[in-house]
Amino acid sequence: MSFLINVNNKDIEAREGETILDSLNREGLNVPTLCHLKGKLPTGSCRMCVVEDINSGRLVAACASPVYEGMKIQTHSHRVVESRKMIVELLLSNHPDDCLYCVRNKNCELQDLSDELQVRERRIKGKKNNINLDRSSPSIVRDPDKCILCGRCVRVCEEVMGVSCIDFINRGSDSFVGPAFNKSLNTSSCVKCGQCIMVCPTGALSEKSHFPELISMLNNPEKTVVVQYAPAISVSLAEEFDMPAGVDITGIMNAALRKIGFNYVFDTTFTADLTIMEEAGELAERINEGGKLPMITSCCPGWIKFAEQFYPDMLPNLSTCKSPQQMMGAVIKSYWAEKSEVKPDDIYSVSVMPCTAKKFEAQREEMTSKGISDVDAVITTRELGQLIRMYGIDINSMAPETTDSPLGSRSSAGKLFAASGGVMEAAMRTAYYMITGEELLRFKIEALRGMDGSKEASVKIGDMNVNVAVVNGLANARKLMEKVKKGEKEYHFIEVMACPGGCINGGGQHIGASEDEIKARMKTLYDIDDKETVKVSHKNPEIVELYEKFLGKPMGKKSHELLHTDYFKREVLL
Repeated sequence: MSFLINVNNKDIEAREGETILDSLNREGLNVPTLCHLKGKLPTGSCRMCVVEDINSGRLVAACASPVYEGMKIQTHSHRVVESRKMIVELLLSNHPDDCLYCVRNKNCELQDLSDELQVRERRIKGKKNNINLDRSSPSIVRDPDKCILCGRCVRVCEEVMGVSCIDFINRGSDSFVGPAFNKSLNTSSCVKCGQCIMVCPTGALSEKSHFPELISMLNNPEKTVVVQYAPAISVSLAEEFDMPAGVDITGIMNAALRKIGFNYVFDTTFTADLTIMEEAGELAERINEGGKLPMITSCCPGWIKFAEQFYPDMLPNLSTCKSPQQMMGAVIKSYWAEKSEVKPDDIYSVSVMPCTAKKFEAQREEMTSKGISDVDAVITTRELGQLIRMYGIDINSMAPETTDSPLGSRSSAGKLFAASGGVMEAAMRTAYYMITGEELLRFKIEALRGMDGSKEASVKIGDMNVNVAVVNGLANARKLMEKVKKGEKEYHFIEVMACPGGCINGGGQHIGASEDEIKARMKTLYDIDDKETVKVSHKNPEIVELYEKFLGKPMGKKSHELLHTDYFKREVLL
């Protein structure tokens, strides 16, 4: 049932049961919020979204107040604006005065509100917070002094990721947000996904930077500095430079990376194809030889840590394949080093990832062999944008360039890794070929595409129906794991991505992207798959060459030594 409400002396449509904020957003009317998370139950804690209810004469929180027939409200009356201004001034009263040095300078919601409400002087003085900076995590830096207690990080960690590693500590004016028992983030159950960073309105949470060491290596003539970038980067980096969402700037990015000083530029999509060869081979082997099923993907380091902590009994179900990032690092420091006549010790390997958990993955003990790490440094999409600006590069004037070869070609199947369901779709194309010797006629598996948190399909391979499932958001993964443990349905293969929507919405991506912009990134990936001719990983010519000249065969001895690993139960404080 719908009815009209009067907003700023104009009638708009409202629907029974929805909040004032829902009605306003649908009409394109902007009301600021700090604690609100779209699609989640409101908390009404920040009061930034207050509007004036003319009928009652009260200021009410738009996010938590239902509409009613005959309602009359003002969204920017003098009382409302003064109320919002007072809230901002109170938040700033004990906030650090270090905007010039803050990682979120010019991209901070508190800073934006201060400007919008013309807060130009400190009228209220409060006692400054003095809580220790937490740099213990290899992925995330926590600065509680900049926290405004909006609770968005707490909610996304609990409700979307199902981890609950942080919460409010103490009460009243002594409240702050931190891990259990106020210990360090690295001793908590944090899976390093970075979704807390994506919703944080200030600089209270940010990624740990590898810039100092990276810049030092770029200026070290004794080091060969190579870089790889994930499939998601080329369709999301443009937004860091105010370009439309979803624009693919692969060629421009290649040129910019060389301009910065990287000696060689590689596309991690190549090893996404390599991952598919190994993963599809592993699945075929488990199906044919009665191995542990369902097999679960191992590309997402956030999911891996989640499984190690909460589902150690299911670790045998995980694929033993390293992620594409780690496979590329391993291949660069073996096959490519040999071909290029460069000592592995002299290679400094950098990856650009949409994910903060990749920083954690790169430093794992399992990803180091004989004292040499597969990957030496990881930077996020955001950090690449910063690096390009730091070097004064105008990407609008760059001529597109190609990646370096070998390790340069890719299939469109590998590119799909960036979206939830993409790993599964790519794997099914190659698994079908490995098992039947024939190509899958319909490459698209529509049931596995899109932003839904949980998707399922059944793919007929030969005489067998292979049941597959795809989940994104670790809270959804938890539900599926419980379902598998209870034996409610037989699955053969499961894809898990920690971040909602997959890597296109990873914790290292552009902050502030809307759902439509994330969908635009996904659409570009599907368009690439539609237009390009090599749609399966096993037809990537350089993958074929890599096996012929170096690896031998998928799941062979050399592949296992270089491209596979094991995971173990991980004890955490809570």
